[in-house]
Amino acid sequence: MELVQRTDLLMGNRFDIGVIASQISDAEHALQLAVDEIKRIEALLSTYQADSLTNQINDAAGLHPVAVTEEFFQLVLRCQRISSLTQGAFDLTYGSVDKKLWNFDRTMTALPDEATAKKSVRLINYKWIELDPQAKTIFLKKKGMRIGFGGIGKGYAADQAKQLLVGLGYENGLVNASGDMCAWGFRADGNPWHVGIVDPDHPKDVLADFDLVNAAVATSGTYEKFVLIDGKRYSHTIHPKTGMPVQGVKSVSVFAPFAE
Repeated sequence: MELVQRTDLLMGNRFDIGVIASQISDAEHALQLAVDEIKRIEALLSTYQADSLTNQINDAAGLHPVAVTEEFFQLVLRCQRISSLTQGAFDLTYGSVDKKLWNFDRTMTALPDEATAKKSVRLINYKWIELDPQAKTIFLKKKGMRIGFGGIGKGYAADQAKQLLVGLGYENGLVNASGDMCAWGFRADGNPWHVGIVDPDHPKDVLADFDLVNAAVATSGTYEKFVLIDGKRYSHTIHPKTGMPVQGVKSVSVFAPFAE
């Protein structure tokens, strides 16, 4: 038995997928099916594919409800529950923020003024997503609203890839979606899968390490996507109430049964 793995660029991120197997060719075929599943999910959730369900909903904002699949509806329903639990800290409608406000590249040399930032978040409100469980439709009540799955899509895709591989009989494996990781079973040597969390101030150093046994972990920090303005670091995690980057937290890791 050995680890059979592959790396792909999917959903705009690096995905590392692996299973413990004895038949290499069969495992490689299974990994291809997992990649195909992630691509299927990307086609549903992407804001870069014009015909995705996400864009159909965004294009109809303030106009009419859009019929969606059961899978899509249930995902949005779970997102709404998370939004409620976090009192709006997580909010699918963050997509309403103009991408020009924060681009997080080297051309950005000054902060947007607070008034402009505040104006940009006026359409962020998960309570304005109307779900009809009978008709299976989703309606964004305000024109200009946009939803996006950047905060949850990779984790959901990792879970679905895992589910597919487990269904094919692979009892040991892992899916790492650029920091959103789920692992099941054990490594080829019988030991648990292991995850290291880097020091946000020194990204080449590991701050803490854990065994990951039939569980998932997701980490988000200030060290991957950020800009430096007047010597201060501003990360890509935007506060949905202010439109400004969250301050005071350098890195957060969440352990849960599912990567979603």
